[in-house]
Amino acid sequence: AVLKAARTLKNNILETVAGFIATGLDHKKSIIFNQSSVSGHAELGWIFNCVSRVGWLNRMTQFKDKVGKDKEKASVGLYIYPNLMAADILLYKSTHVPVGADQKQHLELCRDIAQKFNSDFRKDLFPIPEPLIQENISRVMSLRDGTKKMSKSDESGYSRIDLKDSADEIVKKIKKAKSDSSSIPDNLITLKEKPEALNLITIYASLSDSSLDQALSEFKGKKYSILKNKLSEVLTDVICPVGKEIKKLLEDKNFLEKTLKEGTEKARVIAERNLKEIKNVVGFF
Repeated sequence: AVLKAARTLKNNILETVAGFIATGLDHKKSIIFNQSSVSGHAELGWIFNCVSRVGWLNRMTQFKDKVGKDKEKASVGLYIYPNLMAADILLYKSTHVPVGADQKQHLELCRDIAQKFNSDFRKDLFPIPEPLIQENISRVMSLRDGTKKMSKSDESGYSRIDLKDSADEIVKKIKKAKSDSSSIPDNLITLKEKPEALNLITIYASLSDSSLDQALSEFKGKKYSILKNKLSEVLTDVICPVGKEIKKLLEDKNFLEKTLKEGTEKARVIAERNLKEIKNVVGFF
């Protein structure tokens, strides 16, 4: 099982790179690399383990959600992962970080770590990063449960739209998305009391470049089947070209590996320069 997971991880890395490029990230302008190839992340992560506080980590809701009642069986790596996330950001002295609403708490922890480090060592070494949260849609929820975020780790494939989904798969998933027998609400207050309906309307609004109010105005009082048909159309228009490009890129693994290698070399130069400064402040040789 462990060996299978390792193979899956390697494939997922290449698929993620393909996804970045297919959705418009220019590998010639942006540095694309996998975190594990730059050891500075782990080194700074350990330094932050000594700066961060247990009380801070105990407040992380994502850890609580993942482990549930099995907290004692959870790995230490999962528990301190937010400290490593802070290292991912601060190793490059990032000033702004694009995040979903569900990651805002982790960024707040990152800010706390940066402030404490600067205070402890009396040096403004790290900037205090600000979140960049997309205004219209900061969190996409599960198609099966509007109270939970859409996730690849969900057992049900019908809970999410994957970038490689075909038009038929997208239509089938949206058709099966949870809704109710009543008509679509005519006001935001009632809509927000129906998490699945709110999720579908929110996704549609984002993909059609309209506000939540405009999207609701278009569908209020109508059956959910009408919304689902329109949502399937815009999803197909947006997702299918991306999926086609991802599959094309995955056929050239040498290109993806070369992109990662070049990105790693560029990232390592920045990381080593900054880590040298950080170690000097801490007092390491």
